[in-house]
Amino acid sequence: AAPRPGSFRAGELALAEMRRKHNTTLKLMCRLAAEAVLTSPGGVLPHRDIIGQLPGQMLRASGGARLLLRRPSLEEYVLLMPRGPTIAYPKDMSALLMMMDIHPGDTVLETGSGSGAMSLFLSRAVGPKGRVLSYEIRDDHHSLAKKNYRHWRSAWERGHMDEWPDNVEFILKDISTAAEDMKSVTLDAVVLDMLNPQCALPVVHQSLKQGGVCAVYLANITQVIDLLDRIRSCKLPFLCERIIEVTHRSWSVLPA
Repeated sequence: AAPRPGSFRAGELALAEMRRKHNTTLKLMCRLAAEAVLTSPGGVLPHRDIIGQLPGQMLRASGGARLLLRRPSLEEYVLLMPRGPTIAYPKDMSALLMMMDIHPGDTVLETGSGSGAMSLFLSRAVGPKGRVLSYEIRDDHHSLAKKNYRHWRSAWERGHMDEWPDNVEFILKDISTAAEDMKSVTLDAVVLDMLNPQCALPVVHQSLKQGGVCAVYLANITQVIDLLDRIRSCKLPFLCERIIEVTHRSWSVLPA
């Protein structure tokens, strides 16, 4: 029998949610394959029992646990995918995208690629007519980012009617040595997620369009101060518009 429209297919990603004590939820992500099984603290669930089912259904594992099966969102994928370096978290990436005011069709530069989380969010923001240039200096990070990006695209195409755009170019190179590469590029926005973003600014500012936004993701305020000192001392044509810290508070609402 032909699979029902919208049902799970082999090769795509599935997210299983299991309720635990103290109103917490365990999330497990897997790529569906006919002969594989999903292993959870509540027992195992063969992938063949998931394939062909519609997302949003509760299935019972061998140990009796009830698992809610659905497709992962992009946010959930980047939190559960294999990681090398620490990722920029979705709450921060959402703020960065808003600050950069990225539109479909834009050309955006990213340094560095890390585990590929920001690359995926940028890919969705610029759309099929846009372009993302992702520079990474470390070979292991470069390879992992490409792998995570490919896995998301292939799983998306199995579970959706449309294709995820193939619009990210992963480049294994130190951005501070890429001045020649930048001469032929006009950038609508730049996002820097690296230890020393001040090394990239003299290179990227030449290609950033007038009025374009450069967003920098840093771990602490000391790094922000060092960056601003470098901009002033080198007389780079950047204006610091905002420095923000993004907080995220979760609530739990229960009967009294």
